[in-house]
Amino acid sequence: MSDSTIHIDVVPLDAIHMDANDPVERRIFATRLVPHRSLTRRNFHLLLMVFAGASFFSGLPFVVCGAWPVAGFMGLDILLFYLAFRANFRAARAYEDVQVTPLELQIAKVSPRGVRAEWRFHPSWVRLHKEEHEEFGVQRLELVSRGQSIEVGKFLGPDEKAKFAASLSQALAEARRGPRYS
Repeated sequence: MSDSTIHIDVVPLDAIHMDANDPVERRIFATRLVPHRSLTRRNFHLLLMVFAGASFFSGLPFVVCGAWPVAGFMGLDILLFYLAFRANFRAARAYEDVQVTPLELQIAKVSPRGVRAEWRFHPSWVRLHKEEHEEFGVQRLELVSRGQSIEVGKFLGPDEKAKFAASLSQALAEARRGPRYS
């Protein structure tokens, strides 16, 4: 799997209180899409220590020989390494919430800075558009409704996009059937 893969989890969205007994507000589908990161913060600190140790011991002979500016540049490498991973962890704070009820499709995108954007559609008017490449799989997922389109799961890998599209399509089909009162 590539580094851009996303971990798809179906999680309860506690921010929205819904009456479980009301068929109109019953959640058919709720998921949070989050970027997958294979390195935890603890493992990152361990990796940073190993990298810093390797740089220190690699730079030590240069300091002994009198070429001490080389050690400074190796310290700069450590700083750049740290900043790159810090930016990576910051980008991992972004997520998308998708929720389907019989009367509403709600999409919320939260940026790494915490800026939230929400869209609401009636499931009967929403069409899921997939762009597929013969060799690479699903490349793009868009929800289209009345001239408005929103890309979802942009950071998902092709396999995860296909899996998410299948689940969302099934939920939209169930929502189009309407609420069940019995």
